Amino acid sequence: MQDLERTFSMLNMRSASGSDDDRSTRAKIRDAAITRFAIDGIADTTVRGIAAEAGASAGLVIHHFGTMDGLRHACDQYVATIIRTNKHEAMAQGPALDVAAAMRRARQDIPLNRYLARSLADGSPAVAELVDDLVSDAVDYMAEGVRAGSLRPTDYPYERAAVLTIWTLGALVLHEHLERLLGVDLTADPPEIADSTAFASYVGPILEMFTDGLVTDQVAKAMRDAFVEAAEPKEGVT
Repeated sequence: MQDLERTFSMLNMRSASGSDDDRSTRAKIRDAAITRFAIDGIADTTVRGIAAEAGASAGLVIHHFGTMDGLRHACDQYVATIIRTNKHEAMAQGPALDVAAAMRRARQDIPLNRYLARSLADGSPAVAELVDDLVSDAVDYMAEGVRAGSLRPTDYPYERAAVLTIWTLGALVLHEHLERLLGVDLTADPPEIADSTAFASYVGPILEMFTDGLVTDQVAKAMRDAFVEAAEPKEGVT
């Protein structure tokens, strides 16, 4: 944890002091808040801690965001926007997608995945809105993936997006156990993930399930007959 704090604090200081940092004060505070929420947890993060991380005053934090809830909402919206943008860009490339390059292009100076993991574990009403936004975005960029030839079409665009989003977020919340079992840290920076040989132990079974399937054709048919087709509306019935 101390290594993580040191890494992101140094990145924030480098951004704040560098001549190429054209972020507004509001953006610097938001990014600092994401870092502190990710490292300290939602409940233990303070206005003073965020202000110190941003190199600003506590008064400026309140001036720009009003309350901690307002700041948290701004952080959620920003994280969702980054995910949406990255996913749309990746899906638009179609089958020619360079996965490792796409992961490296993801913003690395703030701990987005760790922030998400902390937020999801928080259980506040704000989490429901964040999850809803992520699912809605997933519907759109997965539709882009279908058009580009990256994804197979589906009769359940919303449901597929919702299930996959929840699966992904669930793995993020339980990232410590995944790291313990497989040696993969989903909250690591994108370059670490992309270059990690251990990451294959996570991606491999996912690809196997998504491409080859998990159950046999006979079991799949039985499950479809019992659940999926039974839930589909019958013609002429409302």
